[in-house]
Formats: sequence, C-alpha cells, structure tokens
Amino acid sequence: MIDPITASANATATQQAQGLTGAAKSLGKDDFLRLLVAQLQNQDPLKPQDNSTFVAELAQFSSLEQTVAINERLDTLALQNQGLQNSNIVDMVGAMATLRGGTITAEGSGQPVPFGFELAGEAHTVKVTISDFSGNPVRTINVGSRAAGKVTLNWDGKNDQGIVQPKGPYTVSVTATDADGATVDVDQETRGLITAVSFDKGYPVLHLQNGMNAPVGDLLKLER
Repeated sequence: MIDPITASANATATQQAQGLTGAAKSLGKDDFLRLLVAQLQNQDPLKPQDNSTFVAELAQFSSLEQTVAINERLDTLALQNQGLQNSNIVDMVGAMATLRGGTITAEGSGQPVPFGFELAGEAHTVKVTISDFSGNPVRTINVGSRAAGKVTLNWDGKNDQGIVQPKGPYTVSVTATDADGATVDVDQETRGLITAVSFDKGYPVLHLQNGMNAPVGDLLKLER
C-alpha cells in the first residue's frame, strides 16, 4: 500500500522539478537550490531523509559548478590566444616568405627568378624542369652533382630556345639520383611576397603574389 503522505510529497516535488526542467534543459545554481528546498519541504515528516544525503548533493553540485567555471575560463583564454595568433599572422602581409613548394613567378622581362630545394643526400645528377601554368615544360636545367643540403639557383626567365617567357606563375620540378641511380629525396622551396591572409575553417592560409596559396605550416622563413 502506498503511503498517501509520501505519494503527495513525491508528486509535488516531481511537479516542481518538471516545471524547472521545462523552463531550461540544464539546471543552474538557483534551479538546484529551489529543487533542494522543494525536496526538504515535501519530504515525508515521518521518514525524513538523512542529512548526509543533502550534504553529498551540495558537495557534488559545488564540484560541478567549479568545473564548469574552469571550462568557461579555459574557453575564454583559448579565444584570446587564437585572436592574438591571428593578429600576428595578418601582420605577415607584405613580408617575403620562403615556403615548401615549387611555384615561382616570372616578371616577363628576363630578370633572374630565384628558387631553391633541399637534397636529402648527395646527388650525382640533378635535373630541374620549369613548366608553365598549363604544365608545358619550357626550360630544362641540368644542374649536375650536388652535395646533400640546400641548393639555391636562378632561372633567367627564358625557355630552352633563349626566348623570354611571359609574366606569370611557373612550376619547378626537381629530380635527383645518386651514383647508383637511386632516387634522392628532394624538398622544394619557393619564395614570394605575401599579399593576403585568409582562414579556412580556422586555419590560416597565406596568399603569395606568385599565385601560390599555402598553409602557414609550410612557412620556412619570413623576411621584411
């Protein structure tokens, strides 16, 4: 048999709890205290709940509230840090960048166009192929043997026939082999003026004057 006093108390507490949860899906400090008071007011006077139960509930809520406050502070700090990083990245506009990649820009005047790459090991033969934006090779340069490390070269802006090529972006492809004919790994570098910075899903992207777009993680060197 159900105790009518207990049933009435439980029904009242349940109704008050439903009213609170209907107003908000998550309970705040005030909601928790109102529920606690309602629970005390509507408990069975013949079978009052143990005080230790309320103490435990208060301790749990206090711990949860502190955790939420810490998380909110961490979120705020993360946003502030991200804003500072974005501001520093935007300040890169106007600087000369050296990045991983093989895109260069010819001025169309026959001026030397610098480019570079890094050899993972000693190379017996190194060949550089420069292609236009459509992928058509315009110049082949046989560099010869090179020691491991960084190599810096200049393209005179001309094709194999000595004709100055039009202004625009070009791609540099480097192949290298050792004395046994095995492939030597090559990391290519490109230089260009940073003209703009954008953000792709929160990640910064550098836009160069030569038409190359690269994530900031590809940045190797910055010069003013």
